[in-house]
Amino acid sequence: MSERSPAPGGLELVEALVNTLLNVETGADSLDTPEVRERFGLTEDDLPAARELRESLRATLLAHAGHPPHRTVTPLGELLAAAPLVVTVETADGSAALAPVREGSLTARVAAAVAEALVAGSWSRFKACEAPDCHWAYYDRSPAGRGRWCSMQVCGARAKMRRYRAKES
Repeated sequence: MSERSPAPGGLELVEALVNTLLNVETGADSLDTPEVRERFGLTEDDLPAARELRESLRATLLAHAGHPPHRTVTPLGELLAAAPLVVTVETADGSAALAPVREGSLTARVAAAVAEALVAGSWSRFKACEAPDCHWAYYDRSPAGRGRWCSMQVCGARAKMRRYRAKES
């Protein structure tokens, strides 16, 4: 779990979604709670698609960090294709933005956040932790963009300790 500051811009929504708790051992998923569903504007009928989107995002973020996905998922591009974007232009100041054709759905909001991050150049720094028991999403603010763990104090320290112990064996 990360002590880092939230991802910039719309990526904060994506980070919050990817970091909804899924206990691999018990199968408990915080998306099943009314509070978390409300946070993302989901109904119970939306949960299968939200879970699929979350795991596809996680696989993409693992790829950003140079790691293989932890399971087979629907490619993110296929899921986001269901939420087309349009260019909007403000008449008052001429500013332009990408916005979902159909507002409101979680997939549409994620598609807009990804597009915003692509334009800002921040998408490739959005990653998932290398630790196999974590895979928490984080925004890599390291100068070289080579961060590997959501937390150097927790996941990074554990990995380094495992490597150290393996050398002593």
